Amino acid sequence: MHLPRRFAVAGPGKWALVTALVLVLGGGSYAMASGEGSALLAGKRNPRSGLISSETTIIAKTGGYATRQSNFNHGSGGGAIYGCRSNPGTQPCIRANNLTSGRAFEFATKGSEGGFIQVDGANAKPFTTNAHGVATGLNADQVDGQSATDIVGSALAANPTAQVKADGTLLASRGVTGTVSHTAASGKYTLTFSKDISKCTATATQTDLTDPGVTALAPQSATTIQVDTHGGAAAGALADRPFNLVVTC
Repeated sequence: MHLPRRFAVAGPGKWALVTALVLVLGGGSYAMASGEGSALLAGKRNPRSGLISSETTIIAKTGGYATRQSNFNHGSGGGAIYGCRSNPGTQPCIRANNLTSGRAFEFATKGSEGGFIQVDGANAKPFTTNAHGVATGLNADQVDGQSATDIVGSALAANPTAQVKADGTLLASRGVTGTVSHTAASGKYTLTFSKDISKCTATATQTDLTDPGVTALAPQSATTIQVDTHGGAAAGALADRPFNLVVTC
């Protein structure tokens, strides 16, 4: 390089100073060309050409955030975008490490949707975790707003049952309204249910172990079933007998 006249000095000690100046100027030209060590230019591509080959580190010691990015444009425009080309099992595009016990990330919005996760493939997972605790407000125990207990309860309610004594007294039931109608004729009972059971299957079984007989039933309407109980020793004649009734829907 050509030095101005005031740098053309002689003497062994003087040449050392000139040599150092040349190295500094030459090194600065190399840094600007590669991007390493250059100042960031707002509103420009950084580096202006080529790629930075080493990690850029920002270290701070502050009670607030080390860096902040914000976009004041209203209506459109994001705060930041990060892109990468990493393969599965390598570094993600974004990673937040909390080296103590606080949160690693937090998202906040005034909108009605917190965020969107886009993946590729019909069987792709939205995310994986090694956590086994229940997330507040995001309970995996719920399906369509129902917990496991609610789902079991709904399944049980869909299948009415009844335990009936020989005199028509209702011992226990699920989905039966009111009392059992036991007519003057022996062995005839009518049960009314709180839902339409016309497309369900009903089964009745006598619970008298000493003289069990045949039990028959038939729907009388969309919500009622008649049960006839017969004695075993009386040649199948109608007789009052205790029975259980199960309706499967």
